[in-house]
Amino acid sequence: MQGNPSKSARKRDQLALQALGEELIDLSPEELRRLPLDEDLRDAIVAAGGMTARGALRRQRQLIGKMMRRVDPQPIRRALESITRADRQAKRLFRQTEEWRDRILADGHGALDRFVAATGCRDDELRGCVDALPRCRNRSERRTLARRIFRALHRELGARVHDDPS
Repeated sequence: MQGNPSKSARKRDQLALQALGEELIDLSPEELRRLPLDEDLRDAIVAAGGMTARGALRRQRQLIGKMMRRVDPQPIRRALESITRADRQAKRLFRQTEEWRDRILADGHGALDRFVAATGCRDDELRGCVDALPRCRNRSERRTLARRIFRALHRELGARVHDDPS
């Protein structure tokens, strides 16, 4: 009896596979292409993404769970973890960029000097944008400058992340 899992254990495994399949439904088509899925499973996942009827979606999720039993879930889990890790890094980079932009808009050269000290960046475009902040005549010019500052900061912080992926 030790070799055979109990009915409860098999049910837990099946529900875990169905939950993994449901996670895949929320992925974009580009992210789905990065996963090691067979064509039938990929088609079922894409079809589920377009369904709006509650009953049809429930049945499609069950079908995906059933199809997941035929594949090795470990490579899919590893690839999904890689995707979510990259997504978390992108969100963290965006948040850091927003924080630095807000500091620079509020404090000007003081915040820019702290940014340079923290990152070692020497971006003349960024310094030129900060120099132009006091000369903004209206909100539209300030928003345009804020976007340019954001892009420059995002470029610098993004290069730092790619150089040091820790």
